[in-house]
Amino acid sequence: MTVRVTERNDVEQIRSLVIATDVFSKDEIDIAVELLEIFINDPHQQDYEMFSCVEDEGRVLGYICIGPTPATTATYDLYWIAVTPDVHGKGIGSQLLKFVESHLRQKNGTLLIAETSSTAKYDNTRMFYERRGFQKLAHIKEYYKPDDDLIIYGKYLSTI
Repeated sequence: MTVRVTERNDVEQIRSLVIATDVFSKDEIDIAVELLEIFINDPHQQDYEMFSCVEDEGRVLGYICIGPTPATTATYDLYWIAVTPDVHGKGIGSQLLKFVESHLRQKNGTLLIAETSSTAKYDNTRMFYERRGFQKLAHIKEYYKPDDDLIIYGKYLSTI
């Protein structure tokens, strides 16, 4: 198993795994695919970086999408992290996150921000972040819609 830069051949597998998680809405899936296409089709863009965790046979087990937060010097947003359901709990998400944290430290990144929903279907997502050292930085009521709050997590990558 390796983590590497996402390649064109990964696109369909990533789209399928995002759908298979059964967590994301149609709009969220469309956004994930749109960012993936931007990353793959525009090698000069600097808004997104994507990495895939791939088995030796080429099967994509998970992916992560990050990007620099506009108007900051060392803060990055974690836009997407998803793992195919049949390998949940096997450390794929942790491996992707560790890879990205190391990658960002090499770029002198200091803070990684992750936004998520307060709804029950995101309980595991919130626990994932908390177990990996993210701190809850903000909670904005009814941000997405009634009874769906925005929770913002952050993880400091270096001492500030």
